[in-house]
Amino acid sequence: MSPRPAPAPLLIACALGIEQLALRRREHGTPGGPVTVLRTGMGPAAAERSVTRMLADPALGRAAVLATGFCAGLAPGMHPGDLVVAGETRDPRGSVPCAGTELLVKELVRTVPGRTVHTGPLTGSDHVVRGHARSALLATGAIAADMESAATLLAAVRTGERPVAAVRVVVDAPEHELVRIGTVRGGISAFRVLRSVLPAFYEWHRSLLLPRR
Repeated sequence: MSPRPAPAPLLIACALGIEQLALRRREHGTPGGPVTVLRTGMGPAAAERSVTRMLADPALGRAAVLATGFCAGLAPGMHPGDLVVAGETRDPRGSVPCAGTELLVKELVRTVPGRTVHTGPLTGSDHVVRGHARSALLATGAIAADMESAATLLAAVRTGERPVAAVRVVVDAPEHELVRIGTVRGGISAFRVLRSVLPAFYEWHRSLLLPRR
């Protein structure tokens, strides 16, 4: 009888130290396999470089990859602390479909009750999105933007077939731009939400590894 293969690991990628701080307090193995939280640094180039280098490690060869952290909400009515689950990520090089989107929405609603969860395309940007740039991206059909998710998932699928996803917490939105002093509270709210979402990530990872019936 051949031994069962080891559980596939989960790589959670974020850009900023404050995002890593929110996530690292529970960094450990789960029933789905070992978990690594990677801080990539800001911007698409840094994200692509860091993720590609990390996935070159044979121990992470089969890893599922989830991009997370903060984002800019693009649609009117979005608020700091809202969650965005990407159906796909986009950048000028193309789009990457995400796996298990419905499951992530379900688990986030259960894990962070009372928080609004938005689902739709998450677009990449090489700069912080404000003002008219926000409106222009909304016109493409995207609901949120950040600088790393699209590059992270593109790097992940280029290194091998694997489940990928992106979940972001809105830190600013059309009526709540970070340039305003009052939105400091929005950043605190987003940080607290990000600290709470790991159980949903773990459940996504575990469920993707279950045998299909």
